[in-house]
Amino acid sequence: MENTTVFSSDQKPTIMITNDDGIDAPGLQSLVRVLVSTHRFNVLVCAPDSEKSAASHCITWRHPISARRVNIEGATAFAVSGTPADCSSLGISEALFPLIPDLVISGINMGSNCGYHIVYSGTVAGAREAFFNDVPSVSISYDWVGSKSTIQDFTLAAEACVPIISAILVEIRNGTYPSGCFLNIDLPTNIANHKGYKLTKQGKSMFKMGWKQVPSSMGGGKMLSTMTMDTNSAAPTEIDVSDLSQEQMWFRREAKGATVDEEDTDHKFLLEGYITVTPLSALSRAETGLEYFKNWLPGVVDHSSPSAL
Repeated sequence: MENTTVFSSDQKPTIMITNDDGIDAPGLQSLVRVLVSTHRFNVLVCAPDSEKSAASHCITWRHPISARRVNIEGATAFAVSGTPADCSSLGISEALFPLIPDLVISGINMGSNCGYHIVYSGTVAGAREAFFNDVPSVSISYDWVGSKSTIQDFTLAAEACVPIISAILVEIRNGTYPSGCFLNIDLPTNIANHKGYKLTKQGKSMFKMGWKQVPSSMGGGKMLSTMTMDTNSAAPTEIDVSDLSQEQMWFRREAKGATVDEEDTDHKFLLEGYITVTPLSALSRAETGLEYFKNWLPGVVDHSSPSAL
């Protein structure tokens, strides 16, 4: 595939943008527009051609994926048929673009990604995939609330991130940026009046989810954007199970409520109006249980002999 070289001799750093909401999503478009307008970065885009919210770290393995050149002013952009992790991997591989970017940014997601939601997030996976391949990366999400947020908030969110993006690139150029983590940034709903940056740790907040049987006509509904679950939405219509085909039934997820950390963690500070900056790693070590299993495992071995059964 023929590419147009966009890198100039002024040694501007190169940023590659991906996401999970799709290449046409307002969060990505606003981020690209703001970064291009600074005239300080070379901007590449390699993002899914459609929404891939809550795809987590799914990758395409058994068949090829396509990349289609699209027009985004000031950037070299491709819409890709794969997942966010696919897009990140392809974009840093030198198979699509002629060089490895200095920084990968995944976002801006429509909906926060804090606590346990980080596990489900395709946005975070886009940054994590770059981290797997030793490329510095950041995932960015905006705490979108339908009754309060507007598309303009994505522009404000992108502008609020420019200082930290610039600072990261300085550290990268100086060789002082840490290689053992990547950053997850969440911006508060009232971004115009945010309280500044707050270094946080990943908490345990999450939406409790259940399942509801629905008519077959509702089976093809659109997935909710990553972690943007409205617990106040109207409940699904009650249906008579006897009216459903017993050969194929349909079920839809529904929010049952939310748990919020009481500790000083990402989601708590986000709700207080801070831009949360959370270092993440690829490894999720158990916080508790190591001592228990240290004593438990030898007992399992001892009782695995035929005489113990």
